[in-house]
Amino acid sequence: MRQRIRQAESAGHPVVLNAVSYYETKRGLLFADAQTQMRLFEQLWRSQGIIMLDQAALDRAAQMYAELRAAGQLLEDADLLMAAIALANDLTLVTHNTNHFSRLTTLLLEDWLIP
Repeated sequence: MRQRIRQAESAGHPVVLNAVSYYETKRGLLFADAQTQMRLFEQLWRSQGIIMLDQAALDRAAQMYAELRAAGQLLEDADLLMAAIALANDLTLVTHNTNHFSRLTTLLLEDWLIP
């Protein structure tokens, strides 16, 4: 992953952790008492930073929720918030679950686990 981060940054693309992913990752590591992984995670977010949830992202998430609900294709709130943070900040969402997010047609996705 470090190589992909360096590649993105050298191409002029900021790499940041979104606030929702930070929360989901940290709660999982705390629950699992995974201290080694927690140290690595702390190094990652401190070096890359966290992009926070703001009003623009919240408004975008609410709009996406309404559209997806009308189409009968809801996503979980956390996933909507992650996508909305990316969209509101003109960022690409990096996820291994690209199929899950693919119903959000304006969202740019990348899977860094695929070589």
